[in-house]
Amino acid sequence: MRGVVDYQIGEHTMKKVSIIALVLLLLVACSGADEVASRPTEVATSAPSPTEAVITDPTAAPTASESDATPVEMPVEEGTDSTETVPPITACNAFLDNTTIHCEADTAFVESDGLPTTHDMMVGIVSWQQQVPLPQAYTGDNAWQIPLAPELSDNPISGANDLFRGAIAVNGVPIFNALNNRGDDAYLAGELDQWGGHSGRGDDYHYHIAPTHLQDIVGIDQPIAYALDGFPIYGLTEPDGSPVVGLDEYNGHFDDDGNYHYHATETYPYINGGLRGVVDYQNGQVEPQPQALPVRPAGEPLPGAEVTAFSQTGSNAYSLQYTLNNETYTVNYTVENETYTFEFIDPAGNSTVETYTP
Repeated sequence: MRGVVDYQIGEHTMKKVSIIALVLLLLVACSGADEVASRPTEVATSAPSPTEAVITDPTAAPTASESDATPVEMPVEEGTDSTETVPPITACNAFLDNTTIHCEADTAFVESDGLPTTHDMMVGIVSWQQQVPLPQAYTGDNAWQIPLAPELSDNPISGANDLFRGAIAVNGVPIFNALNNRGDDAYLAGELDQWGGHSGRGDDYHYHIAPTHLQDIVGIDQPIAYALDGFPIYGLTEPDGSPVVGLDEYNGHFDDDGNYHYHATETYPYINGGLRGVVDYQNGQVEPQPQALPVRPAGEPLPGAEVTAFSQTGSNAYSLQYTLNNETYTVNYTVENETYTFEFIDPAGNSTVETYTP
């Protein structure tokens, strides 16, 4: 087994050796055997040499520096006829449990309802368009598709003037360009909640900046998202915790092994500033990719409104509160058997109900 050093005393054919010499030789051999018996313990407790490949915890997840490496073959006990491998981190195993992943030869298919289970939503928005988060059917043919073997493109796509959706977070929430549909920085415009997300014109929740809170959940050495070109997106530090330096205009760079990845930043573009990898790009979108299906007409901006509370009140039941002119309004809504029911309650307690069936 790896990590254990075997020692062996060679046999010697002695010719014309006196009895005294033979006795001395036996004493030396016994002394060597005692030393050999003690050495495996010393080797196991000492640090491995720089060139020695030692895996200390076969059950631990690989670090990000191993993410693009060949799977590591683990030694097995004698008498077995199989090996155990530690897979590198890829889109096949990086996503959280609220998503469903299946991988084919060159693509990871990511299914989710687009709603995070890692935090609440909408609270903190001070520029609201009267949209709310609805579950989305990012499943089946409408699942997210992530290339498993990304390739650098000769013609990268910049997010400065184009590109709507560019990534998906490991909690199953889509990530859009930092700019909104008017070309404004959504974060600076006050349109985002405390997690960097909001609901679009199709009541589809998504981020416009990096969901850096996911670093605390998955660890700084793991991706917090994957770009639609297949390259991973890490948080505000390198996977080893060191500062990030040398980012290109797409918010990415190469690691010491020559592997490309993106990073989150606290200033524009906040997330991948485009796509450095090969994609099928059509009409401002990467194809194929999921579509959100609106169930009601898009809302309009409500100047002066601030979203102050959001909660899930039951299975597929939600409540959002906002203030306007120092008064509190409530939107309660449910989703049941493809029927969407919205109740709007004003400060006086008056209620208006709207029902939609796609």
